[in-house]
Parts: sequence; structure tokens; C-alpha cells
Amino acid sequence: MSLPVTPRTDIAVRKTAYAIVFIALGVALSPFTSVPIGIAKINPTQHFLNVALATLLGPAWAFGGAGAMALIRNLLGTGTVLAFPGGMIGALFSGIAYRLTKSIPVAALAEVIGTGVFGSLAAALWVAPSFLGKTMSLLAMGASFGASSLAGAMIAMIALGNLKKAGLLPRFERDGQKGRE
Repeated sequence: MSLPVTPRTDIAVRKTAYAIVFIALGVALSPFTSVPIGIAKINPTQHFLNVALATLLGPAWAFGGAGAMALIRNLLGTGTVLAFPGGMIGALFSGIAYRLTKSIPVAALAEVIGTGVFGSLAAALWVAPSFLGKTMSLLAMGASFGASSLAGAMIAMIALGNLKKAGLLPRFERDGQKGRE
């Protein structure tokens, strides 16, 4: 006996599949794209995938995907606990900005602001001292998180722009928007 497949369950399955692919990419590429900076390991790929998840699936999926990537990267030793605020805050900002504006550049900018400003604040003032027992200059944390998120956001703008030109982004957007009511 099988469960009936409705348009709503079909969309949920697609969204889950997209998220799993992005999470797997983030984890698989992490050993090659993580750069140690002090107590942090910056990862532009994380921010590229955050913007992609945000624009294709929405803020909740981006936030959850960034959290899943951070968790798996930490378990594998390719990330630090700083990946949680560093990735999740920017992903959430990017998803909200895209939902409000439908603009890829605005979503990319929101990723940079969310990660570079708010993620670095959370990492420097709360996560590093509380979980790592270390401190890192707010300026150093902001600069490293900002540079990492800027690089990833620029890659996302190029990749998503190419998908849009190829006529593939509207299809993903349509799939990602269904079921949000």
C-alpha cells in the first residue's frame, strides 16, 4: 500500500531533495574550501549555498540547511561552532530579503550583512567565549566572516544569474514557493 502523492507532498519531496543536495555539496566541498583564520574556519562555499537555498527554497530551508551543514562539518572536523552563527544568520537574512524583494543581488547583500555583521557579532561576543573559551577581536571576526560571505555571495549571484538566464530559476522559484501558504 502506498501513500497518495498530492501536489503538496510532491513539492515537499522536491524541496527536501534540493536541500539534501545543497547540504551534501556543502559538506563534500568543505575540506577543500575551508580556510583557517584564527579560531575560525571560513568557508565561502557555505555562503554561496546559503544564498542558493534562500532564493530557491526560502528562509526556513536556508536557515535549516546552514544549520545542518554546520552540524555535519563540526562532526567531521571541517568546521567550528562558529559555523552556526556564521552561516545560519546570513542564510536567514538572505531568505527573508529574497522573499521580500525577489532580487538575487539583495539576497546576496543580505547574506553578507547577516554573516559579516550579525553573525560575527554573535560569534565573537557569545559563541567563541562560551563554547571555545577563547576570544577573538570583533574586527578580525567581522573581517573574516565578511570576506568569506562576500566571496560566496558573489559566486551565488553569478551562478543564480546564469540559472535565471537559462530559464531554470523561475522553475525552481515556482517549486520553492508552493506550499508556503
